[in-house]
Amino acid sequence: MIVSLKWLRDYVETSLSVEELTHRLTMVGLEIDGCHPLHPCLGRVVTARVEKVEPHPRADRLSVCEVSDGHGRYSVVCGAPNVKAGQIVPLALPGAELASGVKIGQATIRGVASLGMLCSQKELGLGEDASGIWPLPGEVPVGVPLSEALDLDDTILDVAVTPNRGDCLSIVGIAREIAAISGVRLRYPAVACRETGPEVDSLASVRIDAPDGCPRYAARVIEGITVGPSPQWLKDRLEAVGLRSINNIVDVTNYILMELGQPLHAFDFDLLREQRIVVRYAREGERFTTLDGTERILFGDTLMICDGVGPVAVAGIMGGLDSEIGARTRRVLIESACFEPRCIRRSSRKLGLRTESSYRFERGVDPEGVIRALDRAAQLMVEVGGGDLATGRVDAYPRPAEKPVLVLRTDRVNRFLGTDLTPAEMAGALRSIEMQVEENGGGLEVIPPTFRPDITREVDLAEEIARLAGYDRVPVTYPEVRMEAASLDRHLQARMDIKGYLEGAGFFEAINYSFVSMESLRKLKFPAGDRRLNPVQIRNPLSEEQAVMRTTLVPSLLQTARYNFDHKNDDLKLFELSKVFLPVEGAPLPEEVHEVAGILAGKRSLNLLYGGDDDVDYADAKGIVEGILELLHIEGVRFDSEAPPPYLDAACAATIMHGELNLGAVGRVAADVRAAFDLKKPVFVFDLDFERLFGIARPPAFFSSLPKFPSVSRDMALVVDESVPVQGPFDFIRSQGEALLEHIDIFDIYRDPQLGAGRKSIGYRLVYRAADRSLTDEEVNRLHEGLVSKVLVEFDARLR
Repeated sequence: MIVSLKWLRDYVETSLSVEELTHRLTMVGLEIDGCHPLHPCLGRVVTARVEKVEPHPRADRLSVCEVSDGHGRYSVVCGAPNVKAGQIVPLALPGAELASGVKIGQATIRGVASLGMLCSQKELGLGEDASGIWPLPGEVPVGVPLSEALDLDDTILDVAVTPNRGDCLSIVGIAREIAAISGVRLRYPAVACRETGPEVDSLASVRIDAPDGCPRYAARVIEGITVGPSPQWLKDRLEAVGLRSINNIVDVTNYILMELGQPLHAFDFDLLREQRIVVRYAREGERFTTLDGTERILFGDTLMICDGVGPVAVAGIMGGLDSEIGARTRRVLIESACFEPRCIRRSSRKLGLRTESSYRFERGVDPEGVIRALDRAAQLMVEVGGGDLATGRVDAYPRPAEKPVLVLRTDRVNRFLGTDLTPAEMAGALRSIEMQVEENGGGLEVIPPTFRPDITREVDLAEEIARLAGYDRVPVTYPEVRMEAASLDRHLQARMDIKGYLEGAGFFEAINYSFVSMESLRKLKFPAGDRRLNPVQIRNPLSEEQAVMRTTLVPSLLQTARYNFDHKNDDLKLFELSKVFLPVEGAPLPEEVHEVAGILAGKRSLNLLYGGDDDVDYADAKGIVEGILELLHIEGVRFDSEAPPPYLDAACAATIMHGELNLGAVGRVAADVRAAFDLKKPVFVFDLDFERLFGIARPPAFFSSLPKFPSVSRDMALVVDESVPVQGPFDFIRSQGEALLEHIDIFDIYRDPQLGAGRKSIGYRLVYRAADRSLTDEEVNRLHEGLVSKVLVEFDARLR
């Protein structure tokens, strides 16, 4: 928002200097981005009288002028044909820099010294006349700065206005803030309409067919008006804030736009068919040519101003070419309206059309200020263009603005701000920006003005009090910090422990998207009806590769393996511990559970000096799983070869069971699945349900005393059928509940034709110990032989 201090002083008197004013405005939320004189090039330009004019001795078209500024005489070489003795003219002294960028200094022109320059309007940036020097009126005093002599002294502020402060997008709006911080009254521009024409209702009418987009529309009509150049005061005001003069009628609408922040539009009333206004939405695809000469295709939600036949303006944005004010205009209809901000913002964006009007309507204009702006515009148009103002005004106001009634608890505001303001001080701050305030017991009852639609809550009032009372009155306080350790999140700690273990085992953590393709889930060969094949669908996926929420971590890891293989990285140990999203029948949201999965491929150990050429196998993957189980102190787990997941090779895979609880699986990826993922070498996978692991995890034993008595070990080498799993005898021995049996290990698996067709040997080492005595050989032998006999019978085995 460009603001002229000279214009501001029409509405508010303040003793603040420019520096103090810019600081105080910044402190109330109106940051000043720039501050500069209106005409900085006039700093060394003074008024001077031409005392004598003589021809240049060496140039036919130049003159040597003797000029006086009342303090001295200067010889100036001038080429202007209109210079005459006795004229009062602008003199640029050495050191001046003109609007064109020319720097003035002492010069010698054709052998004659020139101590300055006599200037034209254009050279000073004060007009377009460049035909000769600018002769000033005879009453202008001599020897004073030109800006002072012509009353051009002004300071321009560039104010940054936040989107919620549409009320500050006007000179009066900024003046209101200055009045509040200076403790003085705001003077609104005086409005006095002299109505000499016929009743307005006999000339024009207004109908609003879209009250949701246009809550208020008012109009006045002026007859017998004359369109022409604007008076100099009006041009100066507009040019001071960066607007060019067009004609007296259009200039008045722009003047009101900057003065009151109310966008107006003037129609050539004789070009409005049926002399009436209809506010409606456009028909989809309707065409309309705006003032800039561009034909625009309209949308069904574009609010339009129409006459009795068709559109004449895009509401709140730009008028139409067919109804603009021209030299032959004699009757004018002035529009002053309030449009719904979202409606204007939407249309402006779709049409790619931004104007000063749309900028203000998008931020909200005061519906109660519509009439003031209309009457002010009518007054000025009659003043600068003549004519007769029709009696009365048309005012369609189907949805009057409702003012909220807010209760302000003064004690709560003081606690909120950390201040000790009295209720009277708070009320005074709010009244200074035209809020209605009544005391109500221990608080205040406040009605914000309609030009502040952003104030809807008690906390908004507290913010206004803080900025107007002064942020320097808000004490500096520091938050109380309690040095208390956060309670340990056991779930997170367990996840971090597993990640640390896997990293220590040589794995790298992979982080994949939670979105996968449906095809990647199908490649895992899950049976029909498996809920992992019914993932949550993404409504607007970025691609087919990210169309659903993952129900398992395995496909992402296999795709990561393929990417590494394709880039010659054949030796892999990768893991991911993250969420999967399992659908729940009848529930709107999926179940989010953590899984931990990993892949192994290539060499078991890299870059060993001696040996180390072995590839990873099932035992490596199973060992990692056992390490995780040991880390969580989970015992009693068995690796079951029955019914492994379909994406694993049944000959080299196991389901991990804890009683009847399925914890996951480990094994080699099946050949057809490997081919589906285009994996060029064997890959081993483990996939564990972290939530179930966490549910059965036990806290670690922080101390366990060393055993006092020695252990005794005995071996059991069984020859069994090839179909007997290694886990079978292991679990059977455990199930006997022998109290003295401390530990079981498997130390050997052996196959040889001498054992018999389809037979294998499994070696188990059983460790016995008593907590209160040393076991004797006889006691251990008797116990061990009893267990061996039971195993031989149970598994149709023999000792090797």
